Amino acid sequence: MSSMYPRTKELSRTRKSLSDSPPSSPSPTAKNFRHDRASRLDSGGGDSRDEPLGRTSSYTRRETRLAALNKHEDDTSSRDYKKMYEDALAENDKLKSRLDDSKQELTKIRTQLDKVTQKQDRVSERSTVLESEKREKQALEKRVMDMEEELKVLTELKSDNQRLKDENGALIRVISKLSK
Repeated sequence: MSSMYPRTKELSRTRKSLSDSPPSSPSPTAKNFRHDRASRLDSGGGDSRDEPLGRTSSYTRRETRLAALNKHEDDTSSRDYKKMYEDALAENDKLKSRLDDSKQELTKIRTQLDKVTQKQDRVSERSTVLESEKREKQALEKRVMDMEEELKVLTELKSDNQRLKDENGALIRVISKLSK
């Protein structure tokens, strides 16, 4: 029968060694352990034949409690996983909506940027056209000024030419009077 309960003997030896050498300041868990041990020994009876059965039933009860706790933890953990999954889905939906909003905003901003760029292009084209018109105007003004100066020179030359013609005619008359 001792081979059927090898763990029981090791456990009882450990318990005896713990109870034989009490700690200098027993912790609350140690006090509960001794109290549980004492109550189990009292309820177990004095019959040596019942002792393994009593221990087996206490182990069975312990295993049942652990199984119940594990089941509760499994239920809790599965619920937690389900809750975590639902939370993650909700968070993903929120992030997707934010992403969609951001994409729409980005599209709006891009269209605004395109409009501004087109305006700047038009302005730069206008400024380029204005600059070329300005250059043409300056060139024309310069040409007009040059032509006015040429007209002044031509007017002076005409007057000089007329004066020279008059002088030439006068000289020709003087020479013709002298030659007669």
